[in-house]
Parts: sequence; structure tokens; C-alpha cells
Amino acid sequence: MKTVLIPEDIAEVGKAYLRERGYSIRMGRGTDKASLLADIADVDAVLFRNEAYDKEILDAAKQVKVMARHGVGVDKVDLAHAEELGIWVTNGATSNSNSVAEMTIGFIIALGRNLLESNKAAHAADYGFRNRKAGMDLEGKTLALLGYGKIGKLVAKKAHYGLGMKVYAYDPLLDQMDKPDYVHKLDHFDDAFRIGDYVSAHYPASEQNNKTITIDQFRLMKQSAYFLNLARGEILVEADLLEALQQGLIAGAALDVMNDEPPKADNPLLAIEHLLLTPHNAALTSDAKIRMALFAAQGIDEVLSGKTPSWPVNNPPVPRASMEVL
Repeated sequence: MKTVLIPEDIAEVGKAYLRERGYSIRMGRGTDKASLLADIADVDAVLFRNEAYDKEILDAAKQVKVMARHGVGVDKVDLAHAEELGIWVTNGATSNSNSVAEMTIGFIIALGRNLLESNKAAHAADYGFRNRKAGMDLEGKTLALLGYGKIGKLVAKKAHYGLGMKVYAYDPLLDQMDKPDYVHKLDHFDDAFRIGDYVSAHYPASEQNNKTITIDQFRLMKQSAYFLNLARGEILVEADLLEALQQGLIAGAALDVMNDEPPKADNPLLAIEHLLLTPHNAALTSDAKIRMALFAAQGIDEVLSGKTPSWPVNNPPVPRASMEVL
């Protein structure tokens, strides 16, 4: 019987999918490096969430044929080394795109209508707030997207049809994509910051992409504009966002992701009232959690039963799974 390691719990439907197909499930003792090293040596597959898998952990995974991401992002996995070892890495490419896109629209509305501050004022019976700070209509405002992948496309559609916003997008691959007429191409990364009433980041973390949003970009923005990051904390220089908010370079911001998760208690961003923060849960609706669990379980079963996975992230030239079948 093949064994699947699950370091952090998932929806029951994903575990049931695996058990019904004859796999044994080992719930991990934790997501820290020591726990992963202790748990991974004798399993055939790993169904992982946000924990990191570096070269040392992958080298310890002597029997692992497939690692399936509960979600989409795989920036915490050494993909090249996994490929060298013959380990497939899969994800759930479409499992949470709509959930994150909906949260993005929620962020836009919350920022534009001062929902955080309005809620605080109403709880304090401070109805004078309504005359001190007005929100903005979203119809006709400009949304500038950084990244036009699965999530970016859905955000664009919802913003255009649902809110009547003007939508612009920057993506190096945009010329190779099908793009509706209502999405206008931006030629340069910085153009998004110049024109956007809302600038929303939806591109992956990588060596090239990390720390690409800095004070230089915030200085290009309108003082009435808002910045959103629902991608990865690593793409943003947090100290620069703090400076932009403290100096009034922008009207506010919303983050679902941060560099340290959870952030340290003394992180000064936690004290900024016009910063909307959520605990990296944009993708974690009850519906998306079911899809993420199922898609990850499906990827594991596909590889261990000798099939090519539906959502591969890498392409090992000599997969361990095929060697075992032979």
C-alpha cells in the first residue's frame, strides 16, 4: 500500500478520495523543517500546503514520486531539484482562482467605501463619520492589473461587468493571450502605478519577481489611489509600503499576503488603520478548499497509477513513478 504524507490537514473529501483508491494517509507532525525531515523519508507522495521544500528535504524524500500542491503557488518548492530527482510536482491550477478574484473585488469595494473605518465608527455610534470621510464610486474608475493569468482575467471580468471599471493590464505574456476588448494593454510595469485608481498584483513570486514593488512605484501613484496584493508577500518591499502609507503617497492598501506569516507582533504595518489585512485566506472559501483537496489528491493518484498528471508544474525527464511501473 502506498503512503501519502499530509503535513497540514485538508478537507475530508480529499482524504476520502485517496483512501477510496487504496492509499494510506499519514498526517504529519508539523510543517517545520525538522518535522518534514522526520516524516518524509518513507512515503510515496506528499500533499502539501504552504510549507517549504528545499534541497535537503527533497533529498530526504527517498521514495516520493509526486508532490501535490493544495492550491496553486509552488514558489516554496525547489522545482529544479525535484525534477532532477524524478519527482513530479502538481497543483490545482484552477482550484481557487475565482475565490481569490472575488476577494479582490471585495477589497476594492472595502477600500473605496471606507468599510473598515465606517464599521469602527458605527460601532462607536459615531455617525459624524459619514460627513468627515466620503467614499468613492467605482464605476468609471481605473483598475490596473499586474499579471493577467487565471486570477487576473477573472478580476478583470468581474470589475468590468460587475462594477463598470476601466481595466488595464500589464503582463509580459499578454500578446500571447486571448484578451477581450475591455482589457487594455500596458506596455510597462510602472504604467500600472501611474494610471491606476486601484493597482492589484496577481503575479507569482520568483527570483526575478521578488521585491519588484518598491517606493519608486508608490511615488508614481495618485494620492487617491489604492494598492492591493493578493499574490505573494515576497514581491513587495513592505518597508516601502509602510513609508508610502505613512507619508500619504497613496490613500490606502490591502494585503492578503505578507513576507512573514504570521507577521511578527512588532511589524509596524499592523498599526496602520488604512491598511486592510487578511490572514492569507483569500483562497480559503469552503468551496475552494474542497476543490484544492480534490485536485491535489487527483494529481497524486494520476502519478502513482502511471498517468501523466492533469496539472503538472514540472516535467521530470525520468520520473520515479515510471521507473517503479517498469
